[in-house]
Amino acid sequence: MIHIPSDDLWRPDIVLYNNADGDFVITMTATKATVYYDGRISWEPPAIYKYSCEIDVEYFPFDEQNCRMKLGSWTYDGNEVDLLHFCHEQGINNSDGDVTNLMGIDLKGYQQSVEWDILAVTAVRKVKKYPCCPEPYPDITFYIRLRRKPLFYTLNLIAPCVSISMLTVLVFYLPSVSGEKITLSISVLLALTVFFLLLSDIIPPTSLVMPLIGKYLMFTMLMVTASLFLTIYVLNINYRKPTTHVMSDWVRYYLLERLPPYLCMRRPEINKHPLEIGKVAVRTVNGMEVRELTLDSRTGTLSRGEVHTYENMQNRHPTEELAPECLLQKPVPFANKEIKIVKDIVENIKYIANHMRESNADEQVIRDWAYVAMVVDRILLYLFSLAVAIGTMSCFMAPPVHYDNAVALDPALFYLPGFISIYLSIYLSIYLSIYL
Repeated sequence: MIHIPSDDLWRPDIVLYNNADGDFVITMTATKATVYYDGRISWEPPAIYKYSCEIDVEYFPFDEQNCRMKLGSWTYDGNEVDLLHFCHEQGINNSDGDVTNLMGIDLKGYQQSVEWDILAVTAVRKVKKYPCCPEPYPDITFYIRLRRKPLFYTLNLIAPCVSISMLTVLVFYLPSVSGEKITLSISVLLALTVFFLLLSDIIPPTSLVMPLIGKYLMFTMLMVTASLFLTIYVLNINYRKPTTHVMSDWVRYYLLERLPPYLCMRRPEINKHPLEIGKVAVRTVNGMEVRELTLDSRTGTLSRGEVHTYENMQNRHPTEELAPECLLQKPVPFANKEIKIVKDIVENIKYIANHMRESNADEQVIRDWAYVAMVVDRILLYLFSLAVAIGTMSCFMAPPVHYDNAVALDPALFYLPGFISIYLSIYLSIYLSIYL
């Protein structure tokens, strides 16, 4: 064998049809070719090929890509340059006349990628005939099946997205009186916007299909937007007053009595004793019957106290919790002025009692509305938790790679005698039949 410059030999115009950088032929021609005694020629030029591959990002980052490299002669037909795979004897003949080699590329010199796994490398020899010409035109197409390694995207993209969706659920666990429910919802919405911007820089821009992680982000954004509107509604319920809203009977029955036990909620005991003035014994002091009532601060009711004389009642300390009520059972020789004072005292005590009764009733209604808001929050907490769980599982369990048992090819175990490179596998299999 001898080594001669490749420029001194005739070279077939084998080109990469789906080239992406514009150089369809090998530009590095300074390397020498090996010529054997039987007429065989081996030329191993170093080259880097850039070719177009249709990327399907539907299941990103759990996606698989199928790329192909189509090589063939640009000028000569099959009668002049017959293109065969190096291991065409081991190929499988298909019904349509194509020959398939399941191991079509040598991977001994392949450096494993940190992002992709190679699942299959197949070579298919096809022969086409066009309406214009009766001659056959052979080509060899290499199919490369790639699977993305999702660990990087799982840790840096999916895990934060799932955490953000969980924060959406926690919005309904935050008490309404904290005043931070709206703030948390808006913060989560802003965080999702940042993730959308990051996603646009990671995946190739396409309008054909929305990637899986984009669908999940859109789902989470819809959940956050819905939680924001529902949080506003819950806050509206929480701050309702008896002067602005009337609680309907069905709301009181279902949200205050029926649903809380099923939601693992238990309301504290409520004092149901109204503000009442108890019956007391009547005694006569200096010709006037006197009764004395005291206000029990714990129960909010007026209870009977001790009976004192009129003179002693005048000497009481004004700060003591006494509410004297004087009722005249018999006519006494009092002046009209003293009688008017006693009547005013009685009226004032009645006014205070009625006011406290109404105040307690209003406070009870306010507490009822606050508890209704808590029940609605708990219902939404369970519903959103279920929706987030179902949405997360349905999104990330949909990719077919989870159910594919294909194992990545190991270059250390991959060996084909005589394989050197893709281009070598073609050039060593070329049989030249030149008709001059």
